[in-house]
Amino acid sequence: MTNPGRIASLVFLAGVFVMEGYDIAAMGLAVPRLGDALGLEPTSFGWVFTSLLVGIGIGGALLAPFGDRLGRRTMIVLGCAATGAFTLATTTATSITAFLIWRGLTGIALGAALPNVSALSAELAPDRLRATIMAVVSAGIPLGIGVAGFISPEVVAMAGWHGLFYVPGLLALALAIILFFMLEGGLPKGALQGGAKPAAAPQIELFRMPWVIPFAVFAAMLAVNAMNLYLLNSWIPTVLPQAGFTQDVADRISGIVQFAGIGIGIAASFGVDRWRPAPSLIAMFGAMAACFFAVSVTAPDAGLWTALLCVGVGGASAGGMVLPGLCVYLFAPRLLSTAIGLGVMVARLGAFAGPLIGSAILSADAGPQAFFFVAAVPAAVCAVIAILVPMALKFRARAEGTATPSQNSGTA
Repeated sequence: MTNPGRIASLVFLAGVFVMEGYDIAAMGLAVPRLGDALGLEPTSFGWVFTSLLVGIGIGGALLAPFGDRLGRRTMIVLGCAATGAFTLATTTATSITAFLIWRGLTGIALGAALPNVSALSAELAPDRLRATIMAVVSAGIPLGIGVAGFISPEVVAMAGWHGLFYVPGLLALALAIILFFMLEGGLPKGALQGGAKPAAAPQIELFRMPWVIPFAVFAAMLAVNAMNLYLLNSWIPTVLPQAGFTQDVADRISGIVQFAGIGIGIAASFGVDRWRPAPSLIAMFGAMAACFFAVSVTAPDAGLWTALLCVGVGGASAGGMVLPGLCVYLFAPRLLSTAIGLGVMVARLGAFAGPLIGSAILSADAGPQAFFFVAAVPAAVCAVIAILVPMALKFRARAEGTATPSQNSGTA
């Protein structure tokens, strides 16, 4: 593929993440409006949010690994097409059960596509900037969430709550068509090293030495951060009005903080590529925990809370950008889609608790400050887990005789 072709492919692969971010935000933005439209209580949507996460986990574990055997393009195109169809079908829902079914199917489709988008972006990137390029591409998630929150008042004014799902659904179908013609087919780079055929069940390798140690560290951080991410993105549009903000202001804050996450994610990913992974991650997650704690002990103030949430919520979104890039250094290329896909499953099995925790806090009338105090805990846990990253990197280095990222960048 020519350099212009690589750049164009990366741009449209980033578009898949923009679509995912918008799609993730759509349900959270719709919930406060469904009480008047359909007579459904916001606190009854905990399992609807969770169904999307479980679906992404199922798709990531069972379908995404086919990208290591059949090629990334096939899974990306099929995943985008199915996502578009199921997201548009969500507009027909009139009950909690219907929302749960359509969001679950949407999650399965996203889970099939997204790990392959991450893996393919790493293969198209220069070796010395793989984590950074992956972060830039996956910055589409907070960008999509941010755009959704920022324009939601106008979208709802034009098309009602249905419009929140029309946008990502139509975008997903358009991307499926564009990427079908743009991407090259074939097996992933490194899939046939030494003339070997791709493993029939590469997931099993991740539970054997030496890969089980890196996978445990990667999946644990991904799971805890994903729990926090979905706790925040699912309920912030509902929680902030309880602190005295108008619904439109709450929606816009939920969008603004995502744009901050893009900068945080790119900066932290550059640290993973060119400095040291562990200190970069510890600094990011530690700052998140401190900011959430600060929100929990201060009176509601639009300016102060927005600034603090830019680091807190933005950092959670940044974690979703940075951690797949770390995966490039933890695993061999032949296991990349599988590692990301199975990591997505483990993350979603942990993250499904996020919306339910938020629902419990709202049902208990604990208040916005308690909500953000709870969000500080998983951020602090991620900072602790990040201390184990150097150990995980050494397991791959010993297995393949390669240098760790810090050795490659010339630091001690």
